[in-house]
Amino acid sequence: MSTKIAIVYYSATGHVHQLAKALAEGAEQEGAEVRLRRVAELAPPEAIAANPAWQAHHDATQDVPVVTPDDLVWSEGYALGTPTRFGNPAAQLKQFIDTLGGQWQSGALSNKAATAFTSAMNTHGGNESTILAVENVFHHWGAVIVPPGYTDASIFANGGNPYGTAVASGALEDGAVPEGILGIARYQGARLAKVAALLGPLRG
Repeated sequence: MSTKIAIVYYSATGHVHQLAKALAEGAEQEGAEVRLRRVAELAPPEAIAANPAWQAHHDATQDVPVVTPDDLVWSEGYALGTPTRFGNPAAQLKQFIDTLGGQWQSGALSNKAATAFTSAMNTHGGNESTILAVENVFHHWGAVIVPPGYTDASIFANGGNPYGTAVASGALEDGAVPEGILGIARYQGARLAKVAALLGPLRG
């Protein structure tokens, strides 16, 4: 039976979306069954419309299902992705996390593999602190945190960090995440699926 992986993310202008798709591809390459899910948008339509890139991405991703708590309960491993907001997760992802009290209390989120990924305007714009902030949630849930570390040569070669895939979106001329960074994300997704599969006895 294939390992069940949930990739849950928020993306305003598309950079985190690209990372999420790459993580999903990596997990699928390991034979995992993957649910790619976006969190609900909280911003008002006029705020979205004021930024053409935000509006374009919003319109282009309506076919991605909106996450529900059941997606995390279903999963055996999960990844949470968000752009950084002052070194913390975006409100949209945090709002979803804050709906999971019942699942946390019942233990439905524990003993599962968990990892995080992010994007900021520049290299030192809060990427690492955002990932660490998301991992605070994983500690409370009793998840087993799966960082990429420097366990693959592509991470160091492409300027990655040991906490999770991150991209400096301000340096992207056409909005496309470089293939080297997407490769790190695929590796992170594959590593998540491998560890999730190994945790089967812990989940009982």
